[in-house]
Parts: sequence; C-alpha cells; structure tokens
Amino acid sequence: MNNQNLNTNNVYFVTGVAGFIGFYLSRRLLEQGCKVIGIDNVNDYYDVKLKHTRLEGLEPYENFTFVKADISDKSVIDDLFAQYRPNVVVNLAAQAGVRYSIENPDVYMQSNVIGFYNILEACRHYPVDHLIYASSSSVYGANKKVPFEETDFVDHPVSLYASTKKTNELMAHTYSHLYKIPATGLRFFTVYGPMGRPDMAYFGFTDKYFKGEPIKIFNNGDFENDLYRDFTYIADIVEGIVKLIPRTPIGAVQHEVFNIGNNNPEKLMHFITSLEKALSNALGKEVNFDKVFEPIKPGDVPRTFASTERLYQAVGFKPETTIEEGLQQFADWYVQYYNLLEKEEVAGN
Repeated sequence: MNNQNLNTNNVYFVTGVAGFIGFYLSRRLLEQGCKVIGIDNVNDYYDVKLKHTRLEGLEPYENFTFVKADISDKSVIDDLFAQYRPNVVVNLAAQAGVRYSIENPDVYMQSNVIGFYNILEACRHYPVDHLIYASSSSVYGANKKVPFEETDFVDHPVSLYASTKKTNELMAHTYSHLYKIPATGLRFFTVYGPMGRPDMAYFGFTDKYFKGEPIKIFNNGDFENDLYRDFTYIADIVEGIVKLIPRTPIGAVQHEVFNIGNNNPEKLMHFITSLEKALSNALGKEVNFDKVFEPIKPGDVPRTFASTERLYQAVGFKPETTIEEGLQQFADWYVQYYNLLEKEEVAGN
C-alpha cells in the first residue's frame, strides 16, 4: 500500500471540513474523484461567513456529503461510521489557537480530547484502512534544540492546546496498539494561505491594516533575537497529507508521527515585511504597517523549526513554497475576497 495513488473507490471521512486544511484537502480528494463525507460544527470561533464560503466551494461536487454536527457527539459519529463505513478518516476537527486555550479551556477538552476519543472508538468498531489526525508543532513546547525532530522529548507543553495535541498522539498510539488501527499523526507548522484562519497573525495583521489600526508584535521589539516560525503553505500541507494517505504506518505498533513544516524558518519581522510587500503588489500601492511591540505572550514559543527528513524518507516529499510566493497568493486572494480594489476606487472618487 506504500506510495500508491489514492484509491477513488474509498470513502474518505474528513472532520473539520469547513476549516482551512479540511476544505483544501477535501477539494483535492473530490477533484481526484474520491467520495468525501465531511463533518463540521461550523462554530463561531472565527468568521462563520468564511467557513460557509469554503463549504460553498465543495457543494458542486456530486461525491461530497456534508453533515453539520460536532465530533464530541458520540452517537452522531457512531451513526455516520455505521452508515458510510469510511475506509480513510482524516481528523482535522479541533479547537485551534494557543492563546484562546488559556481563556476558554473547556472547549479544548470537549473537541480535542473527547471528540478525538469518539473518532478512535468509531475506528475501533468500524475498522478503517488508515486514520490520519492533526497534531501540532506546539507539542515541542519550549524545546531549544532545532530543528524539531519527531523523536524529540515532548513532555513539557506550554499551553493547554499543546497538551491536548500531545494527548491525541498518546491516545492514537494506544488504540493502534490495542486494536490494530493504522494511524498517522501530523505535526503541522504554522499553516497559511488564501482562505486561511483569521485568528492567525498574518490574517490579523492584514485586517488591522485595512481598519487603520496598528499591529501588535509580541517579540519585545528585540530584532536581534526575534521570534521565528516555520511557515507552511496550505498547498504543501495538502500534498503531504495526500501522499501519506495510501501509506501503511510501519513498526510494531502501526502508529507514526510526522512533521509537516517548511524546514526553513523565517524571522517574524521578515515575515511581516514580506506581507507588506505582497499587499503592496496586490493593491498597486505601498503598504506599511503601523507597528507596536509588546512582550511575548504566555503560551507562545520563541521558535518553531521542523525537520522534514522523516516525511521525505517516507513519501519523498518536502514543502517547497517560499514565504514570498505563499504570501502573495494570500494577499491576492484577500484583496479580491473583500473587494478592496473596488473600495479603494470608490474612496478615491
């Protein structure tokens, strides 16, 4: 089963289908003729209109079925598995966000832990060929050794969000061991791109610029020791998932974990100047953010840097989209989606 093409006869069950990664992955599967059952509770953690826009992009496909429900509802998950008997499950539904986990921990336990438990139980009772699930680079916590490797010690998370993702990995390992569920965890590194999450920094910075507000940069204004992040473009994330789907996890326990990152971290300030340039190109005029520098936030980590060697050895893939290319794609989409060129023309008349 290793390194084969996607089986279009399979039923693919994608949770979080109205989410950023869930939408792009589902569209890719549907474009290749696969049958996708998508579930999402379409919560209001961020702009629901954007989630509906994503769903509207999937509705034209005949092989797409959408179910509005929450994975923390065990009976719903059991019924869906009994009805559709999915061959492949990709669990992307989760309450995201490091800082929000400090303000509202309940929803993280409900979605990320109980919800994932329900998915595992369903995979146990209705056996699947492969369960792929979202973990996060946050599990590395404040690790100082870089690049982060999958074999690194990750028992000191610095946010509840990271704790729930580490919990997912432990749960998946146990279920794989006990019930022979082939499972693969993906540690995503700062995913960005068009139709991305508005709570992410690049999206929030852009929003604030167009509202005439300053952006807050949580790096103490220390450019010498600036934060840096391994930003990964959405198309690279999807490509990595698609290549892993047909792969049977190897080992005594059929559970593996992979980083999906760019293996090329960017300093936060370089990321910001690249975003300014991309928006300048999209608008046809110079863009400069009004910047306010503040201390690093609790739960944030100073650096993320993925080793992608394990992923490359497994499926021969490593992300290649540069930060300049990816941010230009985002900026072009943002300007079009919010009709900003038309608004600029109206304002200028």
